[in-house]
Amino acid sequence: MRAFDLGLPNHVGLTHVIDKGVGPRAWEDILEVAGDHISIVKLGWGTAYVTGNLERKLDVLRGRPVVIGGTFFEVVYTRGKLDEYKQWLADLGLTHVEISDGTVEIPRERKLELIADFARDFTVLSEVGSKDSSVEYSVDEWTTWLNDELAAGAWKVITEAREGGTAGIFDSGGGMRTDLIEQIADVVGPANIVFEAPTKAAQAWFIKTFGPSVNLGNIPPEEVIPLETLRLGLRGDTLKGVLLGDADAVTSA
Repeated sequence: MRAFDLGLPNHVGLTHVIDKGVGPRAWEDILEVAGDHISIVKLGWGTAYVTGNLERKLDVLRGRPVVIGGTFFEVVYTRGKLDEYKQWLADLGLTHVEISDGTVEIPRERKLELIADFARDFTVLSEVGSKDSSVEYSVDEWTTWLNDELAAGAWKVITEAREGGTAGIFDSGGGMRTDLIEQIADVVGPANIVFEAPTKAAQAWFIKTFGPSVNLGNIPPEEVIPLETLRLGLRGDTLKGVLLGDADAVTSA
């Protein structure tokens, strides 16, 4: 219970958390202090496949969306095990699925077919962008692909950044491709996008640029509370922009 009401702004931004192998007891602690600020949990890449007692972990997370990383979908695709994957997700009680092609090349039309197919039974998050930092797509490619995947049935589209912020909408040195991001948001609409933003600097920039309700992904569990303070203007990085309406603070990186 908060001691008093500061009149802080409300926001509807999704906080999409990446789990790289957290255990059930650790999740109990995380949920106790930060559960109100977690929108969806992603079990990164193929970690779910090698996690001991996965069912126990999912029991702790029950009641909030859990999705297995898109890289594992790519593995399933290459092994020809899509039907088995659907059944496994259903058996685990998972209602969300991530579909990506960041490492394995999936023909565009085939990816759209897969999104439409999985969307019949699951809530689909589809990801666009290569995990290879040397691959750079044009604005037209980004916006066309993101919009096509939404039209195919994706609930949200994710812009690739990797868990370290070194690919996709970032360059190999961790710099943000800000012009690209702003053009993508202008065409696709920020509400439809989950921007991967694993670093504090990136999170602050997104909040300054698009406001507290921006959807942010690949957030480490220990960064959920710090991110919420950024959204609410309770940290110096965003206080002026969020609470005081300082235009210069909002637009500065």
